[in-house]
Parts: sequence; C-alpha cells; structure tokens
Amino acid sequence: MNAMHERLELLQPYPFQKLSALLAGVRPPEGLTSIPLSIGEPGHEPPAFVLEILRENLDSISQYPTTRGLAGLRVAIANWLRRRFNASVSAQTQVLPVNGTREALFAFAQCMVDSSRDALVMMPNPFYQVYEGAAVLAGAEPCFMGTDRKNGFLPDLNGISESVWRRCQLCYACSPGNPTGAVFPRGLWLRLLELADRYDFVIAADECYSEIYADETSPPVGLIQVCAESGRDNFSRCVVFHSLSKRSNLPGLRSGFVAGDRAILDRFLLYRTYHGCTMPMPTQAASIAAWGDEGHVLANRNQYRDKYDAVVPILQPWLEFSRSEAGFYLWLRIPSGHDEQFARGLFEQQYVTVLPGSYLSRTHGGVNPGRGYVRVALVAETERCIEAARRIAAYCEQLCR
Repeated sequence: MNAMHERLELLQPYPFQKLSALLAGVRPPEGLTSIPLSIGEPGHEPPAFVLEILRENLDSISQYPTTRGLAGLRVAIANWLRRRFNASVSAQTQVLPVNGTREALFAFAQCMVDSSRDALVMMPNPFYQVYEGAAVLAGAEPCFMGTDRKNGFLPDLNGISESVWRRCQLCYACSPGNPTGAVFPRGLWLRLLELADRYDFVIAADECYSEIYADETSPPVGLIQVCAESGRDNFSRCVVFHSLSKRSNLPGLRSGFVAGDRAILDRFLLYRTYHGCTMPMPTQAASIAAWGDEGHVLANRNQYRDKYDAVVPILQPWLEFSRSEAGFYLWLRIPSGHDEQFARGLFEQQYVTVLPGSYLSRTHGGVNPGRGYVRVALVAETERCIEAARRIAAYCEQLCR
C-alpha cells in the first residue's frame, strides 16, 4: 500500500462505530421492536412545501452551481439572520452557503490553521467529534475545555491558562451544546470575544441546534447577535454555522451556511473553490423557501416540547438530569457510572439504543466528563419516545433490585 497521510492514524473511531462494536452479538428480546435514540437524526416530517419546491427545480440539476451560491439564497439567509438575531449581514460578502455544517466545520479548520506555528484548536468536551478530526488533520493539537455539571455544562474560560490561549488559533464553541443542551449566555460570548481579541484567534460558533428551544419567549442568544449588540458590526474573528437539518427536519438536504467576518469568509471562499463542495441548484431553491418560513419551525419546536413534557416525568424518578435549554437530547447521569454497561444492558433487555457519554468526550486532566452519562436523542415520534422512556425506567427499576 502506498504511504498515506500520517495524521489519519491519529483519528479515533467515530462514536457510532464504537457503539456498533459494543452491541455486536447482543440479542435483544424478540417480542420488542427497536427504538433507536442514539443518533441525532430528526424523525419529524420534512415540510411539504420545501419538498415540492425541490421537485419543481429538479431540471436545474443540469447546471453547475457556483461556490458562492445563488444571490437569492444568500439574501434569504441574510434576511433570516436579521429577523432571528437582529444582525445586519451583507448577503454579498458575509454569507456563504455550505453543504451542511458538518462539512463546513471540518473544512474551516483546514483553511484557518497555520500548522507551522505550534497550532492549538480549542473545543468543548464532550463534543461533536468533527471538531477533533478537523483539528488533527489540519496539523493542530486539539485542546479540550471541560463542560461538566458543576459549571452548568458550559466551558470555564477563566480556568484556561494564558499559555494555552497564546497557542490557540481556532476555538470551536457549540451553543446550544451537543450533547448537554447548555446555551451560552451573553456574558460568556462576550468573554470569549475578549479572549479572541487579546490572543488573536478565530471563533467558530456551531449553532445548528439554535432553533429548537424550550421557552418561546427566550430563544438562545447567538454569537452574531452579541456582536451586533456590542457594536462589532464587522463580526471580526467570528464565524457562525447554521443548518436546516435540525431546524427544518431536512438532514438529507445537506444545506447550511456560514456567516460573519468578511475577510475570513473571503479566504474560506477561495479555499472552497478548490475544495469543490458546491450546493446543487435544486437544493438552493428548496433552501430559499425553508429559510423564509417560520411556521414549520414553530410546529417542530412544539413537537419536541410535547415529547419532553411526556418523557421527563417518566424518567425523573430513576435518573438524574436537567431538562435541556435547547436541542433535542437528554443527557442522563447513570448512578453506576458505567455508561457502556448501561447502554449495552438497555439494548439487550429493552431494545432501546442510546449512546454512552464517554464516546462523545476525551479524557483530559485524568477525567472523562462524558463517563457516567448516556445521550438520548428524542427524535422518534412522540409515542415511541414515551415507550422508550418507559422501557428505560423499567430497566432502571430492575437495576435497583
């Protein structure tokens, strides 16, 4: 075999590969049907009007799309940012459509990191594993910011040493958090901006869960919103990532965008002209419609609220957790601390699939902040989520005997 990039050897298996290995050979009861709640794949119906527009524009598949995307799509995104975050963004220079946030979050590090300078990339822990892989393959060292229960599952920025911040070139911030659902308050965003200015690094704000939240009167604050409110109209050192996957139940559409600092997006656009990830024309047409409508998003939030309202009372007597501020996950603390054992036993006895928390985090400073937790994605239809909660409760009751 020809020599391959040496850094590929540093990549760890993806959480779902680990989960498949953990459950290999396990035979759940034949009388139960499977309820998979391990993957954050929305199970709600996609909006019919978006699918119709997708179909109506299939003939445009014969055209090469541009990397910058249609002007109409960039305008639709800029208008949405103005409505949602009260931030004025140039559709021409401060918005770039991408094929989902996963691809963009990975590519961004390849573009931003200067590996000749002992680069370091900050990220939350637990985390979305794309951050780690992006940092490693860009030639940087991942540095993990613990987000544990005692700090409200938010990073303790003041607990990070000056020597670490001096090496930082890029900081991934996830709000609302995956898997915890914790939301950055304004003060935390402002503190991160202060550090970015002082130590000259870029903030990549992953906000793909921002439109699924518990309180209709208090949507999660976004980085671009805090910039606008504080007079940082050029969004310097800031780029935000948003997607239609969770907001509009369109994970297969692979449609999102990045927005923010014009100079950074200029370089990212140049990188992407070589990278070759352009959004197909039918996808762009459908995306324009999706970003322009809030009715289906409100209906989506209401479905998740109904599920939380039904599931939480069933699980509260058995497991310790807080109702997430946003997102569609439950971050359940396992009394025994053995998250792998719990996930395997639950699958074997109740045919419910959840993800061990230790698969979403790394041991740092001798502590793995995900160990002792499992992540439950409330993505199935309501009745299936209720049934899953009952099975989890039954399993917990059995463990207590």
